[in-house]
Amino acid sequence: MREQHILSGKMAPLAIENLDTDQIMPKQFLHGIDKAGLDKGLLYDLRFDAAGRQRPGFVLNQPERADVEILVAGANFGCGSSREHAVWGLQQYGIQAIIAPSFGEIFYSNAMNNQLLLVMLPETDIAQLMADAGSLETSHVHIDLQTLRVKSRSVDAAFSLSERHHRMQLERTDLIGMSLTYQAEITHFAQRHWVAYPWLKDVALRTRQQLGATPRAQQPASFGGKA
Repeated sequence: MREQHILSGKMAPLAIENLDTDQIMPKQFLHGIDKAGLDKGLLYDLRFDAAGRQRPGFVLNQPERADVEILVAGANFGCGSSREHAVWGLQQYGIQAIIAPSFGEIFYSNAMNNQLLLVMLPETDIAQLMADAGSLETSHVHIDLQTLRVKSRSVDAAFSLSERHHRMQLERTDLIGMSLTYQAEITHFAQRHWVAYPWLKDVALRTRQQLGATPRAQQPASFGGKA
């Protein structure tokens, strides 16, 4: 649950090091053209066996963990391929934050740019959080995004974020939203640029017009009449 700058909820321990994005979101769930339904593929081979039956021993399959919002994970979480679907699947499942000693570099950027909070803490703090997360009675954690502190029964630790990521978390915006806060500066730059270099504006369009090419929107449909 998130209220203003405080993110709090139940933790679940996922003590697996080097958990890569192929395991987080297997390839068979990447066929769609949008982001819908990726929660079904999250950690699929850990949650289900070859016959599609739930593995009762896996932590996220336990009924009492149904409302988990925060994962405490092993080192190098999210290594491997750059698939952004791993981030989207985690969010669709309800995960709002992951706490680990380290993350795959590309996964870190994808997550933070999509508003999935990643917190890096030393191994000693992670071990204590894992222990707290192992019991429902002590699995609650508070993450203060203003002061950048994590608090559980056994841990009270500071973490760091870059200035940009910190601002994005406080303002609850993604990378596109962050970019749009500079709309006035972008527009001003573009206007000055086209005044100084007018011959560079719409080069592709003007070239097509000079060659007599049909605008793309007016080109006849192909492939059996489909545009």
